[in-house]
Amino acid sequence: MPLKLAEPFEELISSPKYFPCISLLMPFEPKMNLKKELDHKLKVATDNIEHKLLHDYPEEKVEKVIKKLREVIKNLNYYTHKKSIAIFISPLIEKVYYLDIPIEEKIIIDESFEIRDLIYSKKEIHKYLLAVLSSKWTKIYLGNTSHFIRITSNVPENIEAYDNNSHEKIANFTDEVKRKEILLNKFLQHTDNGLALLLQAYKLPLFVMGTVKTMGYFKALTKNTKHVIDYIPGNFEESTEAELQKVMGPHISDWKKIIQTNLLKQLDDAMGKKKLAIGVNDVWKAAVQKKGRLLVVEKNFMYPAHHSDSPELIYRYEKENKNVFYIKDAVDDIIEKVLSSGGDVEFVDEGLLKEYDKIALIEYYGG
Repeated sequence: MPLKLAEPFEELISSPKYFPCISLLMPFEPKMNLKKELDHKLKVATDNIEHKLLHDYPEEKVEKVIKKLREVIKNLNYYTHKKSIAIFISPLIEKVYYLDIPIEEKIIIDESFEIRDLIYSKKEIHKYLLAVLSSKWTKIYLGNTSHFIRITSNVPENIEAYDNNSHEKIANFTDEVKRKEILLNKFLQHTDNGLALLLQAYKLPLFVMGTVKTMGYFKALTKNTKHVIDYIPGNFEESTEAELQKVMGPHISDWKKIIQTNLLKQLDDAMGKKKLAIGVNDVWKAAVQKKGRLLVVEKNFMYPAHHSDSPELIYRYEKENKNVFYIKDAVDDIIEKVLSSGGDVEFVDEGLLKEYDKIALIEYYGG
């Protein structure tokens, strides 16, 4: 739903006489849930909001925003394939976002809207890929903190599929050793190609397990180095899934560090493919053009700016300009543009994006 308020008048929202502002963030997957169930959850949330508002605001102001909220909910798109919704309501504006990111249910009643609340309400899903290598086979899992799912692909998982001479006797021991080495390299090369396809689909942190020797061969040929968070040495040929999970425990305990490491690897990969916008100005331009797949920004980074004659260009706002109509925080506007066009947003610790001028945007690309 488009803005009901012209941008130059957004400053009015900060005026106390236009309080309250409501933010309702909810999971919303009509294709996965019955409409009746979603309607019930939205009604409960609305009643809850009304009850909270009546505690702090005059009835006439509450009635106005609740009426707007109910009207927005009545006109929600139940044919969307998105994962969640964010509804913003004030006496002046109403906005609805249909998002591709999973978020926790949250109600925020405040003096203004904070688009960053959307990101803070994202569900923290501890998913990763695990490739278990041996000299005989490869097993790939999609893991999280509670269970593994074995992933099958079109790439054969057993080395015998590549052994054209598996039934022939080779008399020379040296030749046999060399043949096995060539065979293992061929097998691991195909495994690496299969991983590349999976990483395109999942874009998750990757861990690799195996003997020091097997991982040595893999490291020498892999094209997925930028995605590997850690190599875990050991012989896991006889390990059960429960045992693999136990081994993974210490390696995923600091999940925040894993995510931030993975994000930096993704930025580096996108830069190599020339699909990375760096700094507020370039990121703004890419976001306006709806190119943004993943925005990565340092926490608490703000950038006051003002528009140029072109919608794709902005300039830093300096207080001495004394222009009443300016963008309080271009970063928030960028976040809004990226989310609205189906992209995702991640915050990282301050200082982590020093090389990227505090903000970077990975553009859509096939590789």
